[in-house]
Amino acid sequence: MALKYRHELKYVVSAQQIAVLRSRIRYIMDLDEHVGEEGKYTIRSAYFDDYRNTCYFENENGTSPREKFRIRIYDASDKEIHLELKRKDSGKTHKDSCSLTRGQCEAFLEGADFAGIKERIICLPVAEGMPEQGIPLAKGQKRPAGNEEKEYIPEKYPPVFRKFCLKYQSELYRPKVIVEYDREPYICRNGNVRVTFDTNIRSSNCVDDFFEKKIFARPVMPSGYHLMEVKYDEFLPDYIYNGLQMENLQQATFSKYYLCRKYNIGGVRRNGI
Repeated sequence: MALKYRHELKYVVSAQQIAVLRSRIRYIMDLDEHVGEEGKYTIRSAYFDDYRNTCYFENENGTSPREKFRIRIYDASDKEIHLELKRKDSGKTHKDSCSLTRGQCEAFLEGADFAGIKERIICLPVAEGMPEQGIPLAKGQKRPAGNEEKEYIPEKYPPVFRKFCLKYQSELYRPKVIVEYDREPYICRNGNVRVTFDTNIRSSNCVDDFFEKKIFARPVMPSGYHLMEVKYDEFLPDYIYNGLQMENLQQATFSKYYLCRKYNIGGVRRNGI
């Protein structure tokens, strides 16, 4: 089955430009129902990479296709925890995701050897959409030859979960950076369009504080500048396209992930070290 990709455009915008653009699209698009009282929510994501920093350098070099894994929460809450795989190919993106429990998330964020966390990953009560438990081998039972990875991840688990566990185990994927920002999202069902204003983009390497209400983070954009993203399926309706037209609107070629990794290329900090 072919993957369904979406168009994704990014623009660097000032606070003044956001105010103008907001005044236009608020009449032709709906504010996402998940926003809080202030009309936005906070996104916090922990991104993973291998020991060679392959994802970082592929992003820097514009490699296509490329992919990266992240664990994402909203408003520093553990009510919804998502493991996501984002693929990018020729300017289009595709995202697979599944839910995690807090226990699974904390096990992955510890960055320990897979053998040390596997029981916590597959033998805990798990999130919606996953089997109730991973079933350990009976004493003396053996796995079929060539299927050693199934000792850790039963086939009933979502493909994105099993692939991430394989990357974690065989390619030593570990948490590298936390990306956090405030998002003001607008949606339109016609064309499945999302226009988002991502403000106060910041980077942190304090992985141990992932579920804290506030974490130490540094801004990665010049003061007063933010990011607008436009995502859609096959077409962008004319009335939305026209509403987004503005002089001096600068299209961005970088990602929030790349900026935050660039400021934290030294890696994560644990227990204040």
